[in-house]
Amino acid sequence: MSGHSKWSTIKREKGAKDAARGAVFTKLGNAIAIAARSGTDPDTNFALRLAIDRAKAFNMPSANIQRSIDRAKDKDAAQLTEIMYEGYGSGGVAVMVECATDNINRTYPEVKLAFSKHGGSIAEKGAVAFQFDHKGMIRVEATGDDWIMTAIDAGAEDVQEEGDESIVFTDPKELAKVRDALNQAGIKVTEAELTYVPNNTVEITDAATAGKIMRMMNALEDNDDISATHVNFDIPEELLG
Repeated sequence: MSGHSKWSTIKREKGAKDAARGAVFTKLGNAIAIAARSGTDPDTNFALRLAIDRAKAFNMPSANIQRSIDRAKDKDAAQLTEIMYEGYGSGGVAVMVECATDNINRTYPEVKLAFSKHGGSIAEKGAVAFQFDHKGMIRVEATGDDWIMTAIDAGAEDVQEEGDESIVFTDPKELAKVRDALNQAGIKVTEAELTYVPNNTVEITDAATAGKIMRMMNALEDNDDISATHVNFDIPEELLG
């Protein structure tokens, strides 16, 4: 799981900058609208609660959040389709791209172009997915051993320290249980989501290859139809520029 944290951190930093100019609200709204299909009450719909919490973390206005929830009930609103694209970037790195779109005929060419323009290519369905495990991921403001048993007892599978924070990995079905247990124990949870974690990590040591990969990932992340990206690369800090 070593490759997950670094890319996750890069995405968080980019997300914070995008939120400052409101560029991330479309993605957040789409995630809320999709989650709300299974119920508009966040107390009984954990996926919706996660989506709302994430939106609030990026300071999305309450009115925007409510409009996104209402969209799920509006029969006249453009319907969103969830789709996963798989591909390879420069250096053979594996990438999974989650999309929420109201027009696949627009989204697919844009995703394909982001790969091909920067030395990558779209792959057949299943060609990349086997290299990842679907996991719950919880980021907390805690380090050391004092709190870890709380996470393990609640169902956590793994804990990794990252600076002054830690990342807890769970089975997808245990995410809600573990997150709630940590909250109840007074451990501050800053992020919780379902994600895809690579089984193995590809270390990139060439600056040119690293540049192509990061330009490709930035192009994907800048697309409003793309809700999440998952990768198996590890790029040293000195090559990130």
